[in-house]
Amino acid sequence: MKVWHGLNIFWLIMFLIGAVFIMVRNVDGAGAVQTPQVKLVSLAVLFGFYLFIWVCQFITLYFIKSHK
Repeated sequence: MKVWHGLNIFWLIMFLIGAVFIMVRNVDGAGAVQTPQVKLVSLAVLFGFYLFIWVCQFITLYFIKSHK
């Protein structure tokens, strides 16, 4: 379970790094200016991806625990 907690911490750190990156950039890779509304949409997409990973991990943990 130490590996499991380590992976969760890794994903949390990656989410936080991504959120900070989104909030501090002024122009994205396509050259579009990042307004506060666009930054919030980008954060929502990033959070949706993080939530998907969390749900997959929760389901996997459920199956691991039910096997034992």
